Amino acid sequence: MKEALKRIKVLAMDVDGVLTDGKIIIDANGVETKNFDVQDGFGIVFIRQAGIKTAVISSRPSGVTKHRTDDLKIDKVFTGVYPKMGSYEQMLKDFKVKDEEVCFVGDDLADLAILKRVGFAVAVANAVFEIKKAADHVTQRRGGDGAVREVVEMILKAQGKWGPELYER
Repeated sequence: MKEALKRIKVLAMDVDGVLTDGKIIIDANGVETKNFDVQDGFGIVFIRQAGIKTAVISSRPSGVTKHRTDDLKIDKVFTGVYPKMGSYEQMLKDFKVKDEEVCFVGDDLADLAILKRVGFAVAVANAVFEIKKAADHVTQRRGGDGAVREVVEMILKAQGKWGPELYER
């Protein structure tokens, strides 16, 4: 596992159920709300500071997702894409990386094809059975509750890039 993590140059993620708790709240006026975890957000900031690219590949288009990915300065954002493989392949070209240099974090069947290709496949604790079965690692934390931060720390520690200096930048 540590050898695979050392090769990672891109952290790619699904959104709903990974960066969020999977719940989408829509009020009577059609205004959408999602819950994102602050520690996940800081993890994304830290991994970008360490020189690792970030990407989001989500089947669902969402203004809330766009706002959050802009806020976190995610390098590549693909939303409203299904199947996801075309966007994944575009991401590889854009970043000039190979499958083995990508870690993908997913939770549901739309993520399965990508998880089967990447160098390090991660399922969040609340992922469906098939995703957990395909994963190289299943997080202890649930999506939207620190799972992405857990993955960030694993990657950065394996690469010798985790430490207090991340907080001081």
